[in-house]
Amino acid sequence: MVTAVTSLSRSGLSDWLVQRVTAVILLAFFVFIASKLLGGVSYLEWRSLFDQTWMKVFALMAALSLAAHAWIGMWGVFTDYLTERLLGNKGNLLRISFQLITSLSLVIYVIWAVQIIWS
Repeated sequence: MVTAVTSLSRSGLSDWLVQRVTAVILLAFFVFIASKLLGGVSYLEWRSLFDQTWMKVFALMAALSLAAHAWIGMWGVFTDYLTERLLGNKGNLLRISFQLITSLSLVIYVIWAVQIIWS
């Protein structure tokens, strides 16, 4: 049995809810960005949009939502498919390695997004 030690919130229901809330935030962000791009936008309009604090917060929420959404999804994949039963004695080590690489990558991506958004 796989324990929920590396899960985001240690509860399947909470993870499910976080997954749905982050999906709604990401949908709202990408629909907003797509509507701006389809209407045609110049560099100055784009820059002035992202200079506003509310847009920076919205973009930061989207970046954090993407990281949380990706972590929950990848945790589910890793715990379902990288098991001792399937891979033998190396299953746990492989799963933990992939989880470590994924979490480190997501932290780096979030730091990079914060740097881009607030610079």
